[in-house]
Amino acid sequence: MNTRRKFIATVAGAAAVSSKAGAAESKPEIRYSMNPTPPKVGPHTGTLDIFVQKLKPRGEVPLSFLNDEHADLAAWRAKARAKMLELLHYSPEACDPQAEVISRKDCGDYIREEIRFNTTPVFRVPGTVLIPKGLTKPAPAVVLLHSHGAYYMWGRERELEGDDVHPTLIEMRESYGKKAIGTEMVRRGYVVISIDMFFWGERRMVLEDDPPEWKERPAGISSESVVKFNQRSNASEQLMGRTLLSAGVTWSGILAWDDIRTVDYLVTRPEVDPQRIGCVGHSVGGLRSAYLAALDDRIKAAVVCGWMCSFPNQLAKHIRNTIGHTKIIPGIYRLMDHPDIASLAMPKPLLVINGIQDPLFEPDGVRAAHEKLAKCYAKAGAPDHFKGIIEERPHEFNAERQADAWAWFEKWL
Repeated sequence: MNTRRKFIATVAGAAAVSSKAGAAESKPEIRYSMNPTPPKVGPHTGTLDIFVQKLKPRGEVPLSFLNDEHADLAAWRAKARAKMLELLHYSPEACDPQAEVISRKDCGDYIREEIRFNTTPVFRVPGTVLIPKGLTKPAPAVVLLHSHGAYYMWGRERELEGDDVHPTLIEMRESYGKKAIGTEMVRRGYVVISIDMFFWGERRMVLEDDPPEWKERPAGISSESVVKFNQRSNASEQLMGRTLLSAGVTWSGILAWDDIRTVDYLVTRPEVDPQRIGCVGHSVGGLRSAYLAALDDRIKAAVVCGWMCSFPNQLAKHIRNTIGHTKIIPGIYRLMDHPDIASLAMPKPLLVINGIQDPLFEPDGVRAAHEKLAKCYAKAGAPDHFKGIIEERPHEFNAERQADAWAWFEKWL
């Protein structure tokens, strides 16, 4: 099962094989000083779990659309969305994206552009745009949201084909059926855009005394060095999260607004039909996809893979390695559960995919989330606009489920 920790351990094992004359590199020690091994039995918070369970919400949360008081979809959505935006504690002012194309490459049947644009006055974001060749009119577009994976050295590259793809990125694609899904989509006629999340890829955290290879990311950087950087970054997530909260903003707010502003940029592209934009992501990319569909009406269809669960079910044994600072919206879960947030997308078409063998999520909570979404869509008068898939699979976006996603976009975009 492809959890973040197991992935790092896998890469560490791969790093033991040297590419130089068969010489063996030493296997790096996997150590999480900030994230120790969970207990084998019982709740992860031990004797304190009894208090956590008493503190969690009981019954239907107030801002769920399933509450009888919420009869009008538009009125409920406006109220619930406003509360979510408030609790993100981050409302960056609009700015000119000042977009620039850094490079442009002919990839045979599509064009790949490396771009930079402003999402806020603070952030200038690196991204990649894939454009199908032979367009005679504006095409549908998809915002491709990359995953977490406890892998920080590169971000969007795990979803895209490119030059000198590092072996550890190829390993990352095991959970994608060994496919670069951005390339899969552009070859189906979609304009695709993907950006690096804050703390990942070109936006990773680099310290002054870091080795040059961590600062420069040369193509020949060893797998062992990548693993060590990822370990350091994983241990530093709590530091980054606490720092942002102390600055008065949430990490989840930064992610959400960067993705909304990516749509702002996308609709300026002449190749894009602004009435036919979708979003898709796996793992934390799935969380981002749910948030983007919930908060931006320009998204017309969405796919959420590997990130849907009722959060109260997570509290005993599924917070560690699953819900970190990148996912916390302070106070939201006393008002809306995670499927309630996803239902803010209604009535736009939403496909949600989960593997019941995924150790990141409590199975009954996954089933409960899918059931709630189905009920919400039925109450909204659009039952056929929601589709949930739960299968006996681990944490992955495999080829079969990708086929479901592309069929979903083919139907609704």
